[in-house]
Amino acid sequence: MANQLYDFGMVGLGVMGSNFLLNMADHGFPVIGYDKNPDKTKLFEASAAEGNVVKGVNTVEQFISQMKRPRKVMMLVPAGAVVDSVIADLTPFLEPGDILIDGGNSHYTDTLKRIVSLREKDILFMGIGVSGGEEGARKGPSIMPGGDEVAYKEVAPMLEAVAAKVNGDPCVAYLGKDAAGHYVKMVHNGIEYAIMQLISECYDMLNHGLQYDNAAISRVFSDWNKGELQSYLLEISSEIFKMTDDKVKGKYLVDMILDKAGAKGTGKWTSQEGLDLPVPVPTIDGAVMMRNLSSLTGERQKASSIYGSEFKKLEISPADFEKQLQDAFYFGTLCSYAQGLALLSVASRELKMDIDMPAVVRIWRGGCIIRSELLNNFMEAYKDKDLKNLLLDTDVADLVTQKLDGIRHTVSIAALNNFPSVSLMASLNYFNAYRREFLPTNLIQAQRDFFGAHTYQRVDEEGIFHTEWNTSSDTVSTKPIDTN
Repeated sequence: MANQLYDFGMVGLGVMGSNFLLNMADHGFPVIGYDKNPDKTKLFEASAAEGNVVKGVNTVEQFISQMKRPRKVMMLVPAGAVVDSVIADLTPFLEPGDILIDGGNSHYTDTLKRIVSLREKDILFMGIGVSGGEEGARKGPSIMPGGDEVAYKEVAPMLEAVAAKVNGDPCVAYLGKDAAGHYVKMVHNGIEYAIMQLISECYDMLNHGLQYDNAAISRVFSDWNKGELQSYLLEISSEIFKMTDDKVKGKYLVDMILDKAGAKGTGKWTSQEGLDLPVPVPTIDGAVMMRNLSSLTGERQKASSIYGSEFKKLEISPADFEKQLQDAFYFGTLCSYAQGLALLSVASRELKMDIDMPAVVRIWRGGCIIRSELLNNFMEAYKDKDLKNLLLDTDVADLVTQKLDGIRHTVSIAALNNFPSVSLMASLNYFNAYRREFLPTNLIQAQRDFFGAHTYQRVDEEGIFHTEWNTSSDTVSTKPIDTN
């Protein structure tokens, strides 16, 4: 195989990079991987199925010289400075027309800069989101490409081959211009944060409210996962509560894990984007905030000693509360998707990425962490390509209405019994505010004009107005502001 040329190359042979490349080899593509660590390249070659054409190398020169033109190179390395370092190492060996792909969780603004920089060298750059974890990379992830459409057409057959399939339909599609792929993956992860937080809030009330043991909690999540709530995150949550600890006999692993949640930044980025555009994403915001709060372990312990945090068993029928909680989780999950997709819709327009919203929903149905039965409902909704928010779809509205009693009762019980159900509460508040024809924010605008002359609009005529607020009497002087 001395003269063998390879169809596709991977920089970074950690678990994700290696698994993605082995997946590609399983589908008949000769592949080559580059990693500075010889142990990783040896392990990669040894992990290949018999008959697959794979090779691992430890220098950039070997890597680039053994690839078919135009070269198709993907990086699966940590986001940030490492990506720029790899690009700097590769570009002296690349030629005009070659394709470079960043498959990590890079911030979309970094992707935009790299597109511009590499365009000057006639190198086609793509940002691609990959979801599904280690198993997904090996067996079929959801793949979210954006960037150069010419480049996508070159790599599409390979990406379609390795992607997860739903009824034979590959969970990959060209999603839009520039940094669309990484933007979609960022929002995907924001929704992921929210759903994980919602599940943890349900766990809290099942555990401390109904005083269910781990076996009972596993059963509840398993039951939910059999119906309209079927999803990957519920599935793994049910499995987690079955796992016993291998270090302390008689203990369940989940009970031995410190209540301090980590984060890699994509959830925070989603919240920041919501603030910047602006698009309200409070269920996601709540999830990000709770991860931050979970890190305050010492402060929480001290606060518990001051205020107490004991829970009393809820005086409620367990079967009734399970149903209410199930409906509340459904409601919160739907709001998580609605907020994230609304953010994508606005970003598509404001950032001129032309994101294909129906395609986003379609490719999330398989392989990715937030795959869910609900996405089939959303596919129908996004046949209306002008849909601004899922809550405005009449079929989705019917689903929401069916769950309202459940979310209201659950949030009430949580508030009255000291459960910090931040994302469940945020979901209900978001819905209550979104459906209000008139909000009390007229008072806020009056306050802003009072102390800062920030002006306001009126309900009865067009224009911008400012009032001279006279605190010595009830009389005010209002005048229109010339904005020309």
